[in-house]
Amino acid sequence: MSKVQKQKKKLPSKEERHELFGSVPPGPRTKPTEKDQMPDLQNTSRDFLFELDEVGIQNVKHPIVIHSKMKPFNQTTIGTFSFSSSIRQESKGTNMSRFTEQLNRYYENGFTLDIEMMKEFTKELAQRLKQQDATMEVSFPWFFERKGPDSELAGMNHATASIRVEYHAQANFDVNVSLEGTITTLCPCSKEISEYSAHNQRGKVTMAATLSDDFNEQEIDWKLALLEAAESNASARIHPVLKRPDEKVVTETAYENPRFVEDIVRLVAADLYEMPFVKVFDVKCVNEESIHLHDAVASIHYDKTKEND
Repeated sequence: MSKVQKQKKKLPSKEERHELFGSVPPGPRTKPTEKDQMPDLQNTSRDFLFELDEVGIQNVKHPIVIHSKMKPFNQTTIGTFSFSSSIRQESKGTNMSRFTEQLNRYYENGFTLDIEMMKEFTKELAQRLKQQDATMEVSFPWFFERKGPDSELAGMNHATASIRVEYHAQANFDVNVSLEGTITTLCPCSKEISEYSAHNQRGKVTMAATLSDDFNEQEIDWKLALLEAAESNASARIHPVLKRPDEKVVTETAYENPRFVEDIVRLVAADLYEMPFVKVFDVKCVNEESIHLHDAVASIHYDKTKEND
């Protein structure tokens, strides 16, 4: 039986196809095309009832370069940005295009993301917006090398880091950083009551810190400092590559260092308390339970600036 031959289609032109699916010719143009002749509604000045605490843009993704005192020392990653400023009562709005315009200009000049750059950025942004303040926040995945405890085979771990810089014309800068790291915990109760073995959890430790005014990022890698605070107080560290001898070390280390979720936040808080460059801190740990359908959670907030001298 012979196959049925289909006749080749003869399509209308692309312009005719667009017309078929609803496109219409451009209408008359009556509004100005030059920028200096276009009305700028956002720059309207009247009494608009209230000041606004924050106006801006968020969820702006952009490639960034960061430095670390841990391998890889220089890396390119993706930053998720937000930018904002306050708005006076007599101002209708802000010039949102200036946020991304300035970000791209810094990028073209080859910027490396660090706290000093963000201070410069926010101060310049406030001046361009003719406001008394500006805020810039960025979060990004930070990758770091981790070797197996016995084999020393290396792989890449990662944590989520963020920096928030607020510029105030009268009070200068506020700098806040945070890091979410992953750890292993072993249940002390399970170890205590069981004839053998004990169950483990994967924990996520989130640490947020307000940095001192004299903090020097050239001397201290805050990412590494916060990561060490979380991992050194865990039952065991997380590894991307584990051979059998490595797994033996990790398992036995966890068994020798049982931790409740409450223990983690207290121990991490003690390390942050001893860091002279940290003024205020928050610690939260969430354990993804392995024998329950729920997660376990604990948190603490502490302000060292409110202590008596």
